[in-house]
Amino acid sequence: MSRTRQVLLPLALAALTAAGLFAAPLPAHAAESAAVTAGAGEPAGGGCLTARPAADAEAARLADPRAGRFVQEGGLGSFTARFPAALCGVRTPAEADRLLDAWGVALWESAVDRAQGRRPLGTLPIADDRPLYWTRLTMDDQLARWTPTFAVDAGELRSRFEDASRGLADNAFSGTRGIERVFVSGFDPFGLDGDLRTANPSGAVALALNGQRVRLADGRLAELRTVVLPVRYADFDHGIVERAFGPRLAPGPKAADRITTISQGYPGLFTLEAWAGRARSADPYPDNVGALSGGTYQHPVDAPGLAPGPQFIATTLPTAAMTAAVQSPYPVLLNTEVSEIPAGATDPVDRSDGPTPGSRAVEGGGGGYLSNEVAYRSNLLRQQLAPALPGGHLHTPVLTGLPADPQQLTGPDFEANRAAITAEVRTLLAAR
Repeated sequence: MSRTRQVLLPLALAALTAAGLFAAPLPAHAAESAAVTAGAGEPAGGGCLTARPAADAEAARLADPRAGRFVQEGGLGSFTARFPAALCGVRTPAEADRLLDAWGVALWESAVDRAQGRRPLGTLPIADDRPLYWTRLTMDDQLARWTPTFAVDAGELRSRFEDASRGLADNAFSGTRGIERVFVSGFDPFGLDGDLRTANPSGAVALALNGQRVRLADGRLAELRTVVLPVRYADFDHGIVERAFGPRLAPGPKAADRITTISQGYPGLFTLEAWAGRARSADPYPDNVGALSGGTYQHPVDAPGLAPGPQFIATTLPTAAMTAAVQSPYPVLLNTEVSEIPAGATDPVDRSDGPTPGSRAVEGGGGGYLSNEVAYRSNLLRQQLAPALPGGHLHTPVLTGLPADPQQLTGPDFEANRAAITAEVRTLLAAR
């Protein structure tokens, strides 16, 4: 089982045709930004954008008509329609910074509001995480094709927009006294070359729960704040996990009391991962841009930019309470498996009972891919900044149930399975 943990089941890929347009009004601060920055005489589509090819394999998937359908049928089409003109009206680097921050936050807030029923835009079910993903990716591509008349740091601007549109900006805890603060991360869809319609239930959970208050098993209230992280090694190399979790772990009245990273895992069950490993070892499985980690099961590597730390970090979540809290419709198991190179050895071995002293990490409970790495990075930071704070990783079941007809973006089984996963995650997060 260990070597297959990071491998998704391949799904059929087929072409679709574009359909529907459901323009959503922008939140006030983004609409105001668009009005202020739209330059006189600029074409509505953004005359300062080049027509060069997509920057990478992830953006290249936008050529599939289904990508546009997720944007339009998800009710977020006004973002992609108006963003080019807003870019073309920017005249200074400072304006660019403000615009990218404002539009990123507006996109995140619109997706959260949509998922929680405050702005039920479009015709896709509100719980769907895919409209946010494809809208952000379209806007990233528009930003990459922007040709301003002044010098900019394109990488820095993209990072600003990415962070803001993923919940890393303007998404702090309220600091209300007496309410526990729980910080949760999810992920974008991945494995999209298998089926472009693929969703990620951890991303849907993040959108559904951000800002919500839940009743804990001990009767207290908890406030949830969430982010959705990219499935790209380069973003992890450049510190997106530390940027997401650092402010929530810094001491203060708005610091988290608990952190939980969540990703999609195995068919038919939830797993609480007992151990996060330091290594990357998922090759030849690529990330969303087709990049490899550089590490394999036989030859694991450390990720760039990691601070010094142990080979394995144990979960400090209340796993006994969590597994006792709910076992239906999906069973919840504590996964104690790891893969390691024992001290003095050269070949990896799989263990069902955790690591041995002095061993080299190959895979944590979450494998050797980014789901394991987000757990390791966030909990390494937790050990440094708030060692008493509980933290760990939860894998959801694989979200199944897409219709066989590739022209259907969703269906009753798919929606029911996502709703069941989200409801069970809510119960697990409330366990104490």
